[in-house]
Amino acid sequence: MFPAAGGNKAEGVDGRSRRIEREETEVSATLRFDNIGKVFPGVRALDGVSFDVHAGEVHGLMGENGAGKSTLLKILGGEYQPDSGRILVDGDEVHFSDAAASIGAGIAVIHQELQYVPDLTVAENLLLGALPNTFGWVKRGEARKFVRERLAAMGVDLDPAAKLRKLSIAQRQMVEICKALLRNARVIALDEPTSSLSHRETEVLFKLVRELRADNRALIYISHRMDEIYELCNACTIFRDGRKVASHEKLETVKRETLVAEMVGREISDIYNYSPREHGGVRFAARGVEGHPLNEAASFEVKAGEIVGFFGLVGAGRSELMQLVYGTHKRRAGEIELDGKTIRVKSASDAIRHGIVLCPEDRKEQGIIAMATVSENINISCRRHFLRAGMFLDRRKEAETADRFIKLLKIKTPSRRQKIRFLSGGNQQKAILSRWLAEPDLKVVILDEPTRGIDVGAKHEIYNVIYQLAARGCAIVMVSSELPEVLGVSDRIVVMREGRISGELPRSAASEHAVLDLALPQGAQARAA
Repeated sequence: MFPAAGGNKAEGVDGRSRRIEREETEVSATLRFDNIGKVFPGVRALDGVSFDVHAGEVHGLMGENGAGKSTLLKILGGEYQPDSGRILVDGDEVHFSDAAASIGAGIAVIHQELQYVPDLTVAENLLLGALPNTFGWVKRGEARKFVRERLAAMGVDLDPAAKLRKLSIAQRQMVEICKALLRNARVIALDEPTSSLSHRETEVLFKLVRELRADNRALIYISHRMDEIYELCNACTIFRDGRKVASHEKLETVKRETLVAEMVGREISDIYNYSPREHGGVRFAARGVEGHPLNEAASFEVKAGEIVGFFGLVGAGRSELMQLVYGTHKRRAGEIELDGKTIRVKSASDAIRHGIVLCPEDRKEQGIIAMATVSENINISCRRHFLRAGMFLDRRKEAETADRFIKLLKIKTPSRRQKIRFLSGGNQQKAILSRWLAEPDLKVVILDEPTRGIDVGAKHEIYNVIYQLAARGCAIVMVSSELPEVLGVSDRIVVMREGRISGELPRSAASEHAVLDLALPQGAQARAA
């Protein structure tokens, strides 16, 4: 046991349960944003935003990256204070000086960028600040028992004793969601909650959201996935450039094309905009790759100018295979070939020297350097090309490169000197993509969930960049959990299941049914049949 935060009185699970749960009559609430404004240096993040979220309603928020959605939730969660306007709950104005004040008012915000303590267990993260204890010493057994029972009631399969560091991104996401539910909040806001979840975990989340709506909670739901908005939400508000541009009280009467046009300020008839192109010879090949957690040796190849999509359920081993190929995870066996020649790839540095780059799935831990500027994040890899006399850095070339990609990918930032941690998640993702596009001699581009948490307009732009790279002769590998994306962009689809490649399909033979047939475990296929 170790000391619990706060207090020295003995408190068991029953006491904690009473503290975090409210009477049924206290659950419902109506939330109002009244003329909310927020300004950061060089950026007006929110400008006079007003709308209501009613009890028993799931209210969708949509808009491009940097439109102000996450900023609004941080104000609701007490992380930021508004520069103007008011927040009202049940008609009473509320002020949140910090996150604790917001939580104390019955509000729970689940952020897109997860907030957890990696070296604590699931139970400790879920009960942080309210752990059962005796004179300040945590009762771990009671905590785990309490959490195990509550997770089982929610239908969530998580080990209360597992440390967050050992869990997948999807499992960490579920911990954050469960944290809000355990607090029994009256107002719950979810920012891109399914961006890392498997199909089964998404179904569990949807069930929980519907139950909360039926229980008269007020819910805010941010997602770039149009299907989710229409499936869960009965109302929707659209943001663009920090302003509310539209609200729809009856979402089922609004066409999808209308929402897209309101978000991006223009019509996008076909988000994928796929067009076939000529393929050259085999540019990149992985032969007999073995390593954790693959269950058998994996081999695949990609032609020059070809886009190969990798699809599979969460845990299928797609990202791990790419890390083995790229050299960031150790291979037990296997060879990497580039243009018909076997090359040495034992590390990311080796891969980059050969013109092979990888855009990782987890931008927060593996992608951005949070305290560095946008320019530094874009230039960190290609900086070696900007040295004069082998030792002096050409700052002018760095600035030109950063400005070029900020413009090309429409990264919303007041300047290249802005710290990247102040950008929205989607704009951080664009900066990471820019880092690799800035490499002068690209041959192979591996993209792991390149559009996770990115709005429909930005996706359209990124797909066009991918097509341009392919047209230049790059071999493109795109890992994605979004099946429509894989079907829409890929020339060929490789499917993984339970740590092995289960099959591949040319574009002409690929359909949702055919891909899922290869992706689902054998038992699930039999049950579906």
